Amino acid sequence: MPQNPTTAYPVRGVQPSTYVFETGDELARHTAQIIANVIRERNALGQKAVLGLPTGSSPMGVYRELIRLHREGLSFANVVTFNLDEYYGIPKTQRQSYHRWMHTRFIDHVDLHPEHVHIPDSEIPREQVEAYCRDYESRILEAGGIDVALLGIGRNGHIGFNEPFSITHSRTRLCTLDPITRNSAADHFFGEENVPTQAITMGLGTILEARKVLLVALGEHKSAIIRDAVEGPVTDRVPASILRQHPDAVVLLDTAAAKMLTGWSTPWVTGSVEWDEQLIKRALLWLCEQTGKALLKLDDDDFRNYDLHQLLRRHGPAQAVAHRVFRWMLDTIEYHPAGRESKRVICFSPHPDDDVISMGGTLIRLVDDGHETHIAYMTSGNIAVFDHDALRIADLVTEYNRQFGIDEEKSRQVEDEVAKSLENKEPGSPDIDAVRRIKSLIRRGEAKAGALKVGCQEKHLHFLDLPFYQTGAVTKNPVGEEDSRIIRELIDTVNPHQIYVAGDLSDPHGTHRVCAEVIFAALVQMKEEGLATPEVLLYRGAWQEYDLHEIEIAVPLSPRDMDLKRKAIFMHESQKDEALFPGADPREFWQRSEQRNQGTADRYNQIGLPEFYAMEAFVRWTGKPI
Repeated sequence: MPQNPTTAYPVRGVQPSTYVFETGDELARHTAQIIANVIRERNALGQKAVLGLPTGSSPMGVYRELIRLHREGLSFANVVTFNLDEYYGIPKTQRQSYHRWMHTRFIDHVDLHPEHVHIPDSEIPREQVEAYCRDYESRILEAGGIDVALLGIGRNGHIGFNEPFSITHSRTRLCTLDPITRNSAADHFFGEENVPTQAITMGLGTILEARKVLLVALGEHKSAIIRDAVEGPVTDRVPASILRQHPDAVVLLDTAAAKMLTGWSTPWVTGSVEWDEQLIKRALLWLCEQTGKALLKLDDDDFRNYDLHQLLRRHGPAQAVAHRVFRWMLDTIEYHPAGRESKRVICFSPHPDDDVISMGGTLIRLVDDGHETHIAYMTSGNIAVFDHDALRIADLVTEYNRQFGIDEEKSRQVEDEVAKSLENKEPGSPDIDAVRRIKSLIRRGEAKAGALKVGCQEKHLHFLDLPFYQTGAVTKNPVGEEDSRIIRELIDTVNPHQIYVAGDLSDPHGTHRVCAEVIFAALVQMKEEGLATPEVLLYRGAWQEYDLHEIEIAVPLSPRDMDLKRKAIFMHESQKDEALFPGADPREFWQRSEQRNQGTADRYNQIGLPEFYAMEAFVRWTGKPI
């Protein structure tokens, strides 16, 4: 463990054993193979394999890989499954139900026998819940106990729905959901107020009795709680930390989820390392942070005081290695990210506001530099519009048509249809087609206004409306051939020299990552066809910025640039003041963006580089699939 040391790396100084994979797909393949091996071993002994299974975004890739293995011959006919949890009090058919989730994403795609599938019953009468939970435990014992428990982890450290301060020896039971858990689920229920307050969960004691435990986590938003779980004390405040008591538990992470682990982010603290340029840069920037000094003010004692003796011996003295990193960072500052000669550029924007929020200042610079600047809006973003905004627009159009004598009857029919639909809509249910179209038009108009504000021409705006997004719900369809065709057709038509892609790649089913996958697949196909491909720069969304050592291009922004960028963001009125999917950050999108850009400039200044008002940061795509 792991089988392929070139793509998975053990983390020192943590418990349970923890491994980091370069991509989520590699993690999924590795995890699925462990499960498949257990199934084969049990089958060879004439026994059934018993699996404990979770829902959520982190295990999705594992299920996808297990389905692929099934198509290649892996049978689940002798597999028994027990799901870890389920919301209580919602119908099994509801979109947010884990019963429906498991069937649509895994169970319906393999040869599991229905009688071997166990998912907590969300609709069991309240007076029968206690007996039902005891029976669930009995079924696990009758099956021989769980061979492999696959786990995700919540932002508060829960596994299953064992929330903070759950009892270590607890069993399957009805529990009350923690506020952090309900907040994390708010997007799927279209509002925290619609998230159930209770759930049925397998207990910590039951999970700890599994013969093998695999905890998987993807994304930066999991990095802090992963650090607490594997580096902090064993405490009921962080239920996942209890896994340190298990004799065969393994934690499997992508690089984003591992970024706050000491043995991953600062490996020189835990022992000897091989010093390459990237690690030297990371160590020197970390040392600046620890000492509060700029790069060129570091001395040999700073290296010795912070466990960097080995680096000093091999690459010192201090001023020599610090100057190398200073030059590397200075070279990342780029006023003209596409060069000075006129080029064709495409900014791919997953949602209709990612362009101006994430790289609005760079768009201003590209336009000012005379580049033919295209923006491709990949999805409609219609699910992020409040119902009252759709109703307001339907009413406005009816009144507009009345005043100008334009088919008032048809517009009133549409308004009545919209009003009736929204009045009767259950929380979390998809909108009817008319409502989705109105919400799409709202986002489209705002996107156009924002793009024009930063100087782009309307003829260079492309509203792709990729089919994978068109579900009317938070959960999207798999990417299909039509999605790929649309992207490839745009790239072939514009023939860009440079493209910008949203680089939030950790969430395996987030819209940003899915959009990036479609673009990268088109570029890989072009390379295979022997065609020239554009330079690809990745930007981050509203929530995170690249770490300083990751940044390859930093575009300085003036106060005028930031003012114009802010005004472009303000054009997205449906997302201002209060957004439908704001995330856990209470700031408005323009505030997050502005403070992030100014923070990046501050970090450059703190290490001794020129002082700028703000900066937007990018990294280059390596050319590898994700």
